[in-house]
Amino acid sequence: MTLLRNPKQRKLLFSAGLSWMFDAMDVGMISFVVAALAKEWSLEPEQIGFLTSINSVGMAAGAAAAGILADRFGRKSVLLWTLLIFSAASGLSAFATGFGILCVLRFVAGFGLGGELPVASTLVSESMPAKERGRAVVLLESFWAVGWILSALIAYFVIPDYGWRIAFGIGAVPALYALYLRRAIDDSPRFAEIKKAPVSLSKRIAIVWSPEYRKSTIMLWILWFTVVFSYYGMFLWLPTVMVIKGFSLVKSFEYVLIMTLAQLPGYFTAAYFIEKFGRKFVLVIYLLLTAVSAAWFGNATTEGMLMAAGICLSFFNLGAWGGMYAYTPELYPTAIRSTGSGLATSFGRIGGVIAPLLVGFLVGDKVGISSIFMLFFVTIIVGALAVLFLGKETKGTELL
Repeated sequence: MTLLRNPKQRKLLFSAGLSWMFDAMDVGMISFVVAALAKEWSLEPEQIGFLTSINSVGMAAGAAAAGILADRFGRKSVLLWTLLIFSAASGLSAFATGFGILCVLRFVAGFGLGGELPVASTLVSESMPAKERGRAVVLLESFWAVGWILSALIAYFVIPDYGWRIAFGIGAVPALYALYLRRAIDDSPRFAEIKKAPVSLSKRIAIVWSPEYRKSTIMLWILWFTVVFSYYGMFLWLPTVMVIKGFSLVKSFEYVLIMTLAQLPGYFTAAYFIEKFGRKFVLVIYLLLTAVSAAWFGNATTEGMLMAAGICLSFFNLGAWGGMYAYTPELYPTAIRSTGSGLATSFGRIGGVIAPLLVGFLVGDKVGISSIFMLFFVTIIVGALAVLFLGKETKGTELL
């Protein structure tokens, strides 16, 4: 797998990738913090579900707003503002004095997080040559795994000894990184071409749902909803599920860290296959294998089976995420690309709101983990079928 030959493109990928890493670190931190908060604040399963869901409510709002603004004011400026918003809210979360205040701050952090992700992927996608575009965006997504690994390390080494507030405090670091990004990256050359004749918001939304793009829009909204629903339902609950299955809090952090390491090869294999076999191949195959892994994890009865299933779940699920982020911007022209991507992402985030809440209620009602994970199995299959029957291949095509 060849790397990007252009130094400027490599710098953009690495710079945007670090902002992506900070996003993942913050999201990952929530999954570990809630496991600790459940003990310290005596939270009910429904409250845990609400706390993780409120983050996704913010992400849904942020994705739609940032996507719309990025088609009007540029990818770079919106990327920087969203990075500042989420890092400030994350740092302030360390000083939360109660459940309500923490929920408000997590909504604001989610707004910044949700806005940054589709804008960063659009910026990278528009700045790369066609033959390397898909691979570059999947490699951008691979920084998500690095962020999760960092959050797992912080959880394992920091939270047990120093508490969850220190973990949130570390989340303020990206604010300093935004100052570097301001000078390090340029806006998309494609956005510069359309900047002189911007398209109105109402017209952009009308084009997204026009006959030419309607089929792709429906497919993307189904894909994003099913993938986000299953991911946030499964992964934000992983440490807590491990505790339910009888492991100690520290031991559950250790096992989730090992599972998280499997995300990296998942991304790298997807980055290779996406330019060799295409976007639809990667998405359909990796989603189907994610579904199988989810059913396996939910029904695992031994420690070894649980670890093996969790590793496969991380490998295939995150590889599919990489393919999804690469695929989404390619289905729209430059004038509406960020709007279309942001709206699809925003709709998907609704799944991220529903799933943690739903799992909280199901756990509270004593529904078995195997039944909960079979729900995710079915959901992921729906997403794979949507891509198979409604998606079009974009491998090697030039962006409009």
